[in-house]
Amino acid sequence: MSTNYSKQTNWGQFVPLVTVFFFWGFVAASNDILIPVFKKAFDLTQSQSQLVSVAFYVAYTVGSLIYMVISKSIKQDLVNKIGYKNGLITGLLISAAGTLLFYPAANLGSFPLMITGLFILGLGFSLQQIVANPLAIEVGPSETGSQRLTMAGGINNLGTTIGPLIVSFAIFGSATASNTEASIESVKIPYMVLGAAFVLVAILLKFSSLPQITPTISEDTEDAVVGEHRSSALKYPQLVMGMIAIFVYVGVEVSTASNLPAYMEKSLGFATKDIAPYVSLYWASLMIGRWTGAVEAFDISAGFKKILRFLAPYLAFGVFLLVNAIAKHDLTHFYVYGVIILVMIACDILSKGNPARMLLIFSSMGILALLIGMLTSGMISVYAFTSVGLFCSTLWPCIFALAINGLGKHTNQGSGYLIMMIMGGGIISWLQGTLADITNIHFSYIVGILCFAYLAFYAVKVSGILKAQGINLDQVKNEGGH
Repeated sequence: MSTNYSKQTNWGQFVPLVTVFFFWGFVAASNDILIPVFKKAFDLTQSQSQLVSVAFYVAYTVGSLIYMVISKSIKQDLVNKIGYKNGLITGLLISAAGTLLFYPAANLGSFPLMITGLFILGLGFSLQQIVANPLAIEVGPSETGSQRLTMAGGINNLGTTIGPLIVSFAIFGSATASNTEASIESVKIPYMVLGAAFVLVAILLKFSSLPQITPTISEDTEDAVVGEHRSSALKYPQLVMGMIAIFVYVGVEVSTASNLPAYMEKSLGFATKDIAPYVSLYWASLMIGRWTGAVEAFDISAGFKKILRFLAPYLAFGVFLLVNAIAKHDLTHFYVYGVIILVMIACDILSKGNPARMLLIFSSMGILALLIGMLTSGMISVYAFTSVGLFCSTLWPCIFALAINGLGKHTNQGSGYLIMMIMGGGIISWLQGTLADITNIHFSYIVGILCFAYLAFYAVKVSGILKAQGINLDQVKNEGGH
């Protein structure tokens, strides 16, 4: 890493890079719209419909594994061999190939072919993730690397906010009462356009000034903590427990949203086409929380930071309202949400930037939100379930920071293991869908409560583990964003 303080953030490199983060968000959130559409069109149970999430998220794990195997067999890190730029371009082209499968899949009306397409899309994304996260740190001064990642995470959430609305509009057309049924044919166009966008960005990257090869990070901090000579990342309990934490965190984040349409249809009688704004609100909640977290990124006075802490979340909420106003949705249902955001800001202030404390407070609030959702009905339950997004928003960087803390030269390896655990998004969604089939969808949210309970346990436990290794958490800053 060059620690050249005069090095400026290279926006010409950062901007094309950030478009990739936008795509990840766009597709991940759009899956929540595909689930109810496929469920109707292919006549699936709730657990079968969750195979959409399974295919997409398990691809991340398979992708990471393939990457590790190839790196091992060529005895060199694959990305360092082909270069970051080529890695990103390859990832985009693999994803584009996945979107192409939607065309024959829609024509044949084949669900297996559809989820194969999503799987290939996810495979491309896993390669993009492995490359883009460290690259976001590399295109500017290393001191502000983690903040650039948080900013990229905020852009990712812009994708998750807009995705469901655009895909829903593309599938259901104008939101008229006459048009409630979605044909599987209508899925073709948005995914063809997406494929074309992937190819376009790949071409732009080819001609961009992104570094071809990046210096390998081989820093060795073995001597930072006396007696910490461990042979592998998996020898660190904070990482192993952190892997489970990432698994259940992505699980609760994804399954809360992906089971929401079925809950709103079954229990509250919503039409499929009217659900998109609420799915969008859920993912916007993540953006609201992350924009609040990104305030730390800016080099400004403490007083101005305090003001921004209140301003940033409402700015993000404003983006959500604006997008929905353009989509001609009735906004009156959403104003009350401004009050819930205040609760999240209070939690953010209480955590004082300590990742373990933040993880504990936000996980506890997640449990509370799910309990309120389960014990009430009507719109109160919908707002309770969507507010889970607010309390999930900062958890990825907290867990990431805690899990790779003190790993020294095993940091990259640890990071790869954590990205593998993104598959929790698919498996836990499917578990909740299966439980919903056996009991009912309202009760199935108990799965999310169990996930948050583990996260709270990890938050308490990890402080002791790190203390034993001589690490003080009040000096650790949160990093990352997915």
